[in-house]
Amino acid sequence: MHNAAAARAPRKAERTAKRSSYATAPLDTVLFTAVAALIGIGLVMVFSASSATAYAEHGDIAYYLKRQLVWLAIGLAGAYALYRMDYQRLKSLAPYLLVISIALLALVFVPHVGLGVNGGRRWIGTAHWSLEPSEFAKLALVIYLSAILSARGARITSLVRGLVPLCIPVAIMAMLVLKEPDMGTATLLLFIALALFFAAGARLVHLFAVVLATVPFAALTVLASPYRRARIFAFVDPWKDPLNTGFHIVQSLLALGSGGIFGVGLGASRAKFFYLPEQYTDFIFSVLGEELGLIGTLAVIALFVTLAYRAVRIALAAPDRFGFFLVIGCAAMITIQAFVNIGVVSSSWPVTGVPLPFISFGGSSLIVNLLAVALIANVGRYRRISGHV
Repeated sequence: MHNAAAARAPRKAERTAKRSSYATAPLDTVLFTAVAALIGIGLVMVFSASSATAYAEHGDIAYYLKRQLVWLAIGLAGAYALYRMDYQRLKSLAPYLLVISIALLALVFVPHVGLGVNGGRRWIGTAHWSLEPSEFAKLALVIYLSAILSARGARITSLVRGLVPLCIPVAIMAMLVLKEPDMGTATLLLFIALALFFAAGARLVHLFAVVLATVPFAALTVLASPYRRARIFAFVDPWKDPLNTGFHIVQSLLALGSGGIFGVGLGASRAKFFYLPEQYTDFIFSVLGEELGLIGTLAVIALFVTLAYRAVRIALAAPDRFGFFLVIGCAAMITIQAFVNIGVVSSSWPVTGVPLPFISFGGSSLIVNLLAVALIANVGRYRRISGHV
């Protein structure tokens, strides 16, 4: 025990000395305001978009809002704890978080443990309260890759020795998520990894080779599944079969178009009355566009852009490489998912079941995104004296 403590002492002293050239800063108010605004909009839209379904299924128009508030309280408590801890501790925990995350992804396939809904197995828990391991897998992947990339340095420029080994855990996690099946989240895992590899200085030709290597597998996965084929065809021409394969997109576009510039008014959506599928989860942005119009949708997009901008500023002033990659990964996880979701509802991206961060109903998504913001803010507590943000 004494020897272990003695071995840790020099490393702790080195971190303290390294951080002495950095200023401890208060919470980034712009980042905090952007996230608080997104959460506030999300609560209002969850109540509006889910009210009809909540009353029809549970006799309480605020049923889903109440559940979202519970998840918000849990997420804020976890986020505060993560914000106060030394984020450097996550570096040593990264391999364990990765293994636990992979184990949880496999656990959803265990009978009586994983929950099956609509032909998919993505949750662990009960029918009333459950967690989605794939959401936590994204954050675990960010932490793991950040720890490895911060230690590897220039080796990332090597395809065989640097990039390929890092693709192995990404591929394992993506395969498990794809088996649920959840191609949307599996794709997000790849996007997050690519963003971190790019930030680490990987060669563009190597990144292109990695993407190219996934194309045949992705094509076979889509072609082997009738419902995935239907989604691709619906993306190409949703109006060809508006009552079947193109139903989601057609209803989403009708809702967005009905909102015009200023919207039909908060709470006055017609699409939420069982015309639009998944109206308070994956397609909540459509209801938002209908009720708040183009102005509302642009405001939400501006908030996500602001979050990304502040995160990049914090990353550039981070006290170490691990903090830099941690912020970049967390920001990429949130913003890429946001714009994929917006792309889906606007028929700019094939239909994938990914929620809109902070706005869609869903406990796992809300908690993980709050934890990601807490990590960004945590790194932001330490800033270069010559590079305040």
